[in-house]
Amino acid sequence: MRVEVFIREERAESELRSLHGWLGQEPTVRRAAAVTLREKAARPGSMGGVLDVLELVTGNGWSAASFVLSLAAWRQTRPRAPQVTIRRGSTEVSIQGGTEAELRRVLAVLEGTSGEEQPGQSDVGQGPQA
Repeated sequence: MRVEVFIREERAESELRSLHGWLGQEPTVRRAAAVTLREKAARPGSMGGVLDVLELVTGNGWSAASFVLSLAAWRQTRPRAPQVTIRRGSTEVSIQGGTEAELRRVLAVLEGTSGEEQPGQSDVGQGPQA
């Protein structure tokens, strides 16, 4: 399974690097998922790409619950917890406040049990906005 994590803020690159480091220290995540940072393609005339997404490719033994708990713990360490968007396939869910309901929605998406989302839910979409 492939999971993508986006942060849509000015400090997104440093936050993605921080999250990457945090997940690299979590034994349950590290054992069952390859965690990498991916860059946007560089614009003509620029010196390089910009980190855009943290990607997890999971294998046997993947625990979505461990990942969600690690993500929630990391957000609590941030001076200003960023909004985090998680995408699995064409389904996205965002964590804004870190409420239990948000974390449960993320878990449902990662476990593939989210079913059809209710109309009007603003935190679920079809893809990140550029």
